[in-house]
Amino acid sequence: MGDSGEGLIDAEARIQERMEELERERQRTQPKVAKDPEKERTLESLRLARLELQSQAALTTNERRRAQIAQAVAEIDRRVSAVGA
Repeated sequence: MGDSGEGLIDAEARIQERMEELERERQRTQPKVAKDPEKERTLESLRLARLELQSQAALTTNERRRAQIAQAVAEIDRRVSAVGA
C-alpha cells in the first residue's frame, strides 16, 4: 500500500511540473498585450472610418457632399491625434 501511494504522489508531482512548464511556455510565446486595448480599438475604428470616407469622396460628384466628407476626415484626423497623445 505504501508503494502505490508514493507512485501517486510522484505522478501528481510530474503532472504539476508539466502544467507549470506549459504555462511558462504559453506566457513566453503569447504576443504582447497592447498597452491599452481600448485605445487600439478606437484608433482602428477611426482608421476604418477614414478609409470609408475617402472611398466616398472618390465617388462623390456633389461639391457640398465633398465638403462634408472633407470636414469629417479632418474631424477624424483631429480625434486620432487626440487619442494618440
